[in-house]
Amino acid sequence: MPATELPSAILAIRPATAEDTAVVARLAALDTAAVPTGALLLGVVDGAPLAAISVDTGAVVADPFSPTAGLVALLHQRADRLRAPAPRHRGVRDLLARREPRARAAWTPVPGEGG
Repeated sequence: MPATELPSAILAIRPATAEDTAVVARLAALDTAAVPTGALLLGVVDGAPLAAISVDTGAVVADPFSPTAGLVALLHQRADRLRAPAPRHRGVRDLLARREPRARAAWTPVPGEGG
């Protein structure tokens, strides 16, 4: 493979389901760690589940026989985003109400010019 070509892989980060219980347990056993608790995200590369993270605690289990540092970093980023509070959508009225009032020039009618 020429130096300019990089190997490509299909990467997926998805919520773990009840069907993934055995997969997460296997990752924990390979990693000699406890099975993470709470809502889990699963990192899958080319169809193979290689890492899982608890959204609640940040605990990670990963296959120690595969290069997973980049995948684990992505899992941490995704879990952090899921834990962050959702931004409050502000309507136009909220934005206008928060704006600083502009200084207005005082208008004084000139006597004798109507108006």
